[in-house]
Amino acid sequence: MTDAAAPATRFSLRVNNDLDLPTLTGLAVAAEEAGIDQLWVSNDLMLRSAPALLGALFERTTTLHLGIGIMNPYSVHAAEIAMVAATLQEQSGGRFLLGLAAGSGEFLSWIGIDQPKPLTGTREALRSIRALLAGGRPLDVAGAGEGWTRDAYLRLEPIHVPIYIGAMSPKMLALAGAEADGVLALLFPPEHFETASALVAAGAETAGRRLADLDMPACVWLSIDEDRERADRALALKLAYYGAAFSPYLLARAGLAPEDFGPAVDALRDGDEERAIASITPRMLSLGISGDPATVIDRCRALQRLGAAHLSFGPPLGPDPVASIRLLGQSVLSEIRRPA
Repeated sequence: MTDAAAPATRFSLRVNNDLDLPTLTGLAVAAEEAGIDQLWVSNDLMLRSAPALLGALFERTTTLHLGIGIMNPYSVHAAEIAMVAATLQEQSGGRFLLGLAAGSGEFLSWIGIDQPKPLTGTREALRSIRALLAGGRPLDVAGAGEGWTRDAYLRLEPIHVPIYIGAMSPKMLALAGAEADGVLALLFPPEHFETASALVAAGAETAGRRLADLDMPACVWLSIDEDRERADRALALKLAYYGAAFSPYLLARAGLAPEDFGPAVDALRDGDEERAIASITPRMLSLGISGDPATVIDRCRALQRLGAAHLSFGPPLGPDPVASIRLLGQSVLSEIRRPA
């Protein structure tokens, strides 16, 4: 994005719902002060409740948009998701964002919930939730799912809530392009944005829309610190824990395979984090963005050249997340917002 007339780049952060409220509040306040536009909190099973956390965070922030990334229609009914969305949007004065996806099949299996037809389930939930928030009835909306009656409507004033689809597969990315307000697509490596955005754009075209009609953050893992080695170590540890679980399709785009992370898995099984970190190669590190501000700016500029107008930074953020957020605000965001 080098055109000076192009919209200014936006920024968001993504954090996990394993954080307690005081820690999360510190991150949210730092994000707002740094000029971050959005903060997304995950809603993974068996951790803290993202809706409850956001309810508290809205009382501690004034301009920051806050999103749940994501809720799923298998463990929470679409009607209840609509209730949560409407309530948080009322409470926040219009700063709430809803992330919706099929969820993790592995997590759902912990509580004995199946995940049949994830694409269909997500589409039906999206249409049902949107109908309820608009003051209508899912019964009257084609493809909103079965089982609704005339009594199924929100006893609240209609309210708009932007709905983002969490997507990685080509079909889910196309669905987001066709019907959602935004899409949250994890990018491993970050340069996968080019392929993912093309799939979203193709889906948008089927519905007479354009990619520019929805918000597509380039969702990457970030670790930033003035000390490049400290930044790399923080990302390496994150990759050691999660790299083996990444999609083989995405890993292949970086010339990697799940088994490449075997030494890291073995080291962590032995309780040896240092050996796990040492097993993460530069190619593996390229799955995210890490380093000092200059290095981070270079990688972000590359994403802008691929068309990204919204950059979303996820864990670990850095060896000290609050300090990393402040460093982003002081040394990175203003530079990236400036046309190259």
